[in-house]
Parts: sequence; C-alpha cells; structure tokens
Amino acid sequence: MNPNVFDDPRITAVGLLFEVHAGLSARFATQLEEHGLSPVEFEVLTRLSRSPGNQLRMTDLAAQTSLSTSGVTRVVDRMERDGLVARRACPSDRRSSYAVVTAAGLRRLDESLPGHLQLIQDWFTGQLDPAALSALLDGLRRVRDAVHPCATAGSGGSAPAEGAAASARC
Repeated sequence: MNPNVFDDPRITAVGLLFEVHAGLSARFATQLEEHGLSPVEFEVLTRLSRSPGNQLRMTDLAAQTSLSTSGVTRVVDRMERDGLVARRACPSDRRSSYAVVTAAGLRRLDESLPGHLQLIQDWFTGQLDPAALSALLDGLRRVRDAVHPCATAGSGGSAPAEGAAASARC
C-alpha cells in the first residue's frame, strides 16, 4: 500500500466532516437533553416546523432525516404519546399519513431553539466569514442532492434535476 494514500485530500475531507459532525452532535445532544428532547426528536420537530402546514408525509419525513421509514414510525409513535406531534390521514392516499407538529411540539422547539442557535453560532457558523459560510452551504447542498436526492421531498423545495430515476426513488 502506498503510504501517501492517507494524505489524499478526499480522505482528509471526509475525516474532517466526521470529526465536525461528532463534535457538534455531542454539544447539541447535551443542550437538547436540557429540554427533554433527543437529537432525533429535535430533528423531527425542526423538519416538520419548516415544512408547509407544519407537516410532512411520513415517507418524506424519513427521506429528510437519518431514519428509516420504520424508524420514523417508532419516533413519531413516541412523540405522539408525548403530545409533540400528531398523525393526520392523507386525504388523497389512504396508505399515507402525515406527521404534524402540535402546539406543544412548537413550544418545546421554541424553548430549545435559543440555546441551540447559540451553539451553532459559537461552534459552527461563527467560525466562518460570510463568504466561507455561503460556499460551505452551496457545497453541502450539492453533495446532499447527489447522495440523498429525496432529502427535500415534501418540503415545497424541488428535487434535484436527475430525471425520472431520481423521481422514481423519492
């Protein structure tokens, strides 16, 4: 094996991405725990609150999160028991249902957001000047659209222009 392969900037880029994710995740988890939320529950509430009507089809919620469809079902079940989300039948497709953030879910999100935004500022976006942040966001969106083309499904955003193959997967 060529020892210089480990100096490859591709390995460095992915390694740095994993290190940043791990460091931010640990800080976020601690802060969210203070508000009775797991990182996954916060992600679900955030995705729902940023979507039209504060709702997403369960399959779209799975596509936008780090969860499988069965994982989303389990999380939404738990959050529904806690009064943070509700399910609503899809009027046009009996097989589908929507997850909808409740007033209690919005309150919990409102309580946790100031501290969460401060952590983001302190440990992530505040480390970058505006031009670097803009370039990072552009790059992350391009990579996200390539590796996870369904990530914007149901959010009112448009799916990447990959043609019928991408649409069939979403």
